[in-house]
Amino acid sequence: MSTILRGRPWPLGSSLSELGVNFSVAAPAANRVELLLFESGEAASPCEVIDLEGDRHRSGDYWHVELPGLQAGCCYGYRVFGALAPGGHGFHPGKVLLDPCARAIDGWSVYERGAATGASPNTDCCLKGVVCERNRFDFDAHPRPRHSWQNTVVYELHVGGFTKAEDSGVAAEHRGSLLGVIDKIPYLKSLGVTTIELLPVQAFDPQDAPPGRDNVWGYSPLSWFAPHQGYVCGDDPLLARDQMRALVAACHDAGLEVLLDVVYNHTTEGNSQGPTLSWRGFADRTYYHQNDKGQYLDVSGCGNSIAAHQPISRELILESLRCWALELGVDGFRFDLGIALSRGEGLKPLDKPALFEAMEADPLLSELKLVSEPWDCGGLYRLNDFPAQRIGTWNGRFRDALRSFWKGDDDSTWALAQRLRSSPDLYDGKAASLGRSINLLTAHDGFTLLDLVSFNGKHNLANGEDNRDGENHNTSWNHGVEGPTSDPAIRALRKRQQRNLLTTLLFARGVPMLLMGDEVGRSQGGNNNTWCQDTPLSWMIWSETHCDKALLTYAQRLLKVRSQLAELINPLVAHSEPPPPPAPSADTPETPESPEPRLSEPEGLWRQWHGVELNKPDWASWSHCLAYSVQRGSEGAALWIGFNAYFKAMHFDLPEPSSPWCRLIDTALTAGEDLPTALEPWSPKGVPLEARSLVVMVARDEAAKLKL
Repeated sequence: MSTILRGRPWPLGSSLSELGVNFSVAAPAANRVELLLFESGEAASPCEVIDLEGDRHRSGDYWHVELPGLQAGCCYGYRVFGALAPGGHGFHPGKVLLDPCARAIDGWSVYERGAATGASPNTDCCLKGVVCERNRFDFDAHPRPRHSWQNTVVYELHVGGFTKAEDSGVAAEHRGSLLGVIDKIPYLKSLGVTTIELLPVQAFDPQDAPPGRDNVWGYSPLSWFAPHQGYVCGDDPLLARDQMRALVAACHDAGLEVLLDVVYNHTTEGNSQGPTLSWRGFADRTYYHQNDKGQYLDVSGCGNSIAAHQPISRELILESLRCWALELGVDGFRFDLGIALSRGEGLKPLDKPALFEAMEADPLLSELKLVSEPWDCGGLYRLNDFPAQRIGTWNGRFRDALRSFWKGDDDSTWALAQRLRSSPDLYDGKAASLGRSINLLTAHDGFTLLDLVSFNGKHNLANGEDNRDGENHNTSWNHGVEGPTSDPAIRALRKRQQRNLLTTLLFARGVPMLLMGDEVGRSQGGNNNTWCQDTPLSWMIWSETHCDKALLTYAQRLLKVRSQLAELINPLVAHSEPPPPPAPSADTPETPESPEPRLSEPEGLWRQWHGVELNKPDWASWSHCLAYSVQRGSEGAALWIGFNAYFKAMHFDLPEPSSPWCRLIDTALTAGEDLPTALEPWSPKGVPLEARSLVVMVARDEAAKLKL
């Protein structure tokens, strides 16, 4: 190459310029950097090596160069030289490094993960970055849906597994891809969700798995910028961004938001024995938490933890968020083990982590929905005190309380009530504002809804780890037989329990999340950790033979009810309540009666708790029944819900309604009648609840609003 220009430190990565391509990468402790150009992703050696001179091509921590004549599609990598850090790791100039800001990746057909370890060069089997455009997403043509938190219902899915099955109705060439998800948008719309949350679609390393298996879920990031090539139709790496944009555009056009599950807490490079693929080779001591001896500090459970308090790490994460939000159009992010990003030097938890402060202050990210896991593998769990007020958190306590109540555990009624009323016991005595608590029953890591009511324990032998992997504490119940059964009574009870759990989730105030396939009875055979299973075991089911169509109909109607009665079920401001009695304890074994309501706004909506008798909820440890009503001022009750997790039928008294009662839901009834399109008028003063069932009554004037 005849002309080599100084270049600029910004923007990071490779970017098209008026003359050609500008390259910039952070390597603060390096004393020499080489830029390697390749003819193709499969090339065994570079066609040109450009030595970046420190006095000309370095600005502070950044090395840069501009090369006239280069175009999009150019493949490149780096070699970085410098002294080894304590612990014997750091710079490995024999390894070709992937640009941490590369927006596309090539070389998958020759890539060997193992070759990136040790001292030998891996030039012939390395991954390469690909120069890409950085065009902005066309928000004018495909505007963000911007669903309010009140109306948001999240549906978590795996891009590959969602359409991989032959009977998915997706063309063979689109199965398991980003484009395949587009083909199933009508299904998602018919279900009634507003937002899809995609398991990791940032490029990950499928080879980061035990021998003979692949990393399928994608919690093994190789790049925070490039879409995963395995989800792209075609071999051209430049297609990846176009197809990601196409999915987002199609979702926006259909009124669906797109959230990404992102993994910024660790990378695929693992511990000090892992491969040198990217971050480690540029700035090992900058990107990863380490002690003075160079030992990795790990709160991710994956060998390393990103030092997000470091300015270079922070800037890289922020730039990644902007890339996906502004260039590819996504509507928000869910941060895997997000609280790990709040740790500072020596893993000390920070109350004001710089990353979150910068994220919340960035006007370019201000429109996004942001959600995080509030826990990490180092034992940190911050729910109400999550150090970023605009970031909602997965409420694991919600999941545990609902499972425990419907399983019939003792000491579960009080906890259920707290979750239904937005967990004030977890949020300093106040109901969590909408968007702060993401309510879930199931997620990718754990049992599906059907397996939750079909297995007492996990069955993960297919993963090859002797059933050691996966969560051991599942609060599940098989109802008498482990796994599938032909017993009609057990099958009927399991179906009822699925409806009980789904209804409780969707009638609780907050933002609910559904797991792919729970609405049709998808099972993973008791495997609660299918991270390495790219098989029908983890795929979405579509066939009439395997899908529980009656459950799907129930879920669709349930989501319509939630949307159309949002004022009663999921109000913007939590319903007023009489002052609650103290939680039961050993010192107060008797169940206190709830006091009569004292409300400052008598004409507003307010909630009243009941037991089998009006105004007498039983909070004792042995209680398995609960009810509440939403009262419309002094007019009477507009909504009543009764929960019976006892093994016997119970009779509940009903409060006076604001207009005559109609029975909306009874999970003990047969499919179709459990949530009918034509509601049944109800005149008795009480209602029987069969064992382990749920009933919803709605006043006639409220029922008139429903279109099922």
